[in-house]
Amino acid sequence: MLSGPFLPKNWIGASEDFESSKWVLVGMPYDGTCSNRPGARFAPETVRLASWGLEDYSPIQNKEINDVAFFDAGELEFPLGNRDKTLDIIKNAAAETLSLGKFWFGIGGEHLVTYPVIEAYLEKYPDLAVIQFDAHADLRDEYLGETLSHATVMRRIVDKIGAERFVQIGVRSGTKEEFEWMKANKTLLDNKSQVQEALRKLAGRPVFISVDLDVLDPSIMSGTGTPEAGGMSFDELRCWLFEFKGQNIVGADVVELAPHYDQSGVSTAVAAKVIREMLIFVS
Repeated sequence: MLSGPFLPKNWIGASEDFESSKWVLVGMPYDGTCSNRPGARFAPETVRLASWGLEDYSPIQNKEINDVAFFDAGELEFPLGNRDKTLDIIKNAAAETLSLGKFWFGIGGEHLVTYPVIEAYLEKYPDLAVIQFDAHADLRDEYLGETLSHATVMRRIVDKIGAERFVQIGVRSGTKEEFEWMKANKTLLDNKSQVQEALRKLAGRPVFISVDLDVLDPSIMSGTGTPEAGGMSFDELRCWLFEFKGQNIVGADVVELAPHYDQSGVSTAVAAKVIREMLIFVS
């Protein structure tokens, strides 16, 4: 056997001990319903490699990622072109993770990959609440004749949890009907003054946070399937996330990096830092 040393394939700071880990990092390389620019399926592997360009230490949170008990399980393998089977594989993997007493941290992939994870979570946490960071509402009942796609994912989740357990941040794109729905159901936070009302919705509930990276402005996140002008800076996203510190966060994911649309690699580097900060934040 060769003695190396060899560069590990796992996310920087990941534990090699599954049993002692609290969180499980899982890649979901799927973008089968993307309607604009595909390529999010390449994100999990690409952003894992980019993680090795980060420091272990987060000066923002005064903590090292090495102090986070998380295990990198790698990428799930999906049958090409089979959406429903792919969703089943994700749901089963999430359910198994929960059955072993762990929390799920997913890396997409397109945003539809969040839906089967929430299905699995609801079996263990029936009062689960969901926080969506996103440029897009994703609340259509159907899109191009499909009821399961990246454009309908949050509507399908709301069908299961209800608007009273749903919080949205950063949404700046959608149909008139979607914006009317968000206004009527008071799910969208426009400014920090509304945070206390959102915290009352979340009080006492387990919380899942889903971050679609197109919530960030294309000036720092051009590598995504549907970039949308007018988004957040990295620091604005960080500050919004920290508003929910102290909540009972039991799961999270980061989705919609499409790395090859940004040849500079900046989008992938930003995504890696978002994931590092979230891993530290939720732990």
